[in-house]
Amino acid sequence: MKRLFKYIVIIYALSSLIVAPLVLSAGQAFAETKKGTDASYIGAGVAAGVTSGGQGINDDATFGGNITGRMKLGNTPFSARGNVLWSDQTSAIIPELSVDVPIANRTNAYLTGGYSFVEKDGSPTPIGNRDSVVLGVGVESEVANNFLVYTNAKVGLGAYQNSDASAVSINGGIGYRFK
Repeated sequence: MKRLFKYIVIIYALSSLIVAPLVLSAGQAFAETKKGTDASYIGAGVAAGVTSGGQGINDDATFGGNITGRMKLGNTPFSARGNVLWSDQTSAIIPELSVDVPIANRTNAYLTGGYSFVEKDGSPTPIGNRDSVVLGVGVESEVANNFLVYTNAKVGLGAYQNSDASAVSINGGIGYRFK
């Protein structure tokens, strides 16, 4: 088993030496055309909790929906964001601030930080069953005139009652640009 692991590490290291120059040269050419998006939008889609708190009472992974909004903050790389993630029992309201990074024409990657306010503590949402600090990462892209698609992953730190477990939610949807 150790020998197999050693060979995998060697193959990975050698392939990295071959692939890295290709990726870096492609990235340099790509950097000349990237613009990102400055769209302020509102969108709706699905939200899937992929973790549980491990206690078995109102802390299972939960499927639901999301409403997401983004307001670009001037000429800065920051945006104010708001999310509502809901299940069939309650919802979580998550105000966030993000750092937006242009990665392609009309496309941003972003990192977020915020706080989740669960309306009914103890009831499951896709981001846990109690209030918590939330960190996230996502991508948004304008795909047509005034329309965007977005996807993100959020982690609610210690987001379950009676558990130190963190909640992970995967979200995605379609947005309409209003500015």
